[in-house]
Amino acid sequence: MTHVEQAYHATITVRWSDMDAFAHINHARMVTLLEEARIEWLLSAGEANESLIKSALIANVNISYKKPLRHSHSPLDIALWFEQVRSVDFTIGYEVRPSGAAADSAPAVLATTQMAMVDIGSERLRRITAEEKEFLAKWTRHRS
Repeated sequence: MTHVEQAYHATITVRWSDMDAFAHINHARMVTLLEEARIEWLLSAGEANESLIKSALIANVNISYKKPLRHSHSPLDIALWFEQVRSVDFTIGYEVRPSGAAADSAPAVLATTQMAMVDIGSERLRRITAEEKEFLAKWTRHRS
């Protein structure tokens, strides 16, 4: 079981259109729900870290489904933190639980998103700035 102390928690509402024919959250929609949580979290950092949204591009997404999630599990509690920070990229870890689930319960979904920092003008990778590293360090955790 994984549990992350001091992770950012986003409460994300599941829409009826997020369901597939089997009444589970559709995979493509799960990617969108994770994105909504990620953007809420990064926007909460304020204008000083605006570049984390404007110049961080997705390099890789990995999702592992442990239990099905349904519309009735809404809103979802999505815990987010930085798992790894390197010179030009960082990896966000996620744990997704249904509404009302205990914080120490097994997550229904485990996921990661690797984000690469890009200079938008030159379309080349760029280094993470000292200010960005400071924000990233506050939220860096490792899965146990």
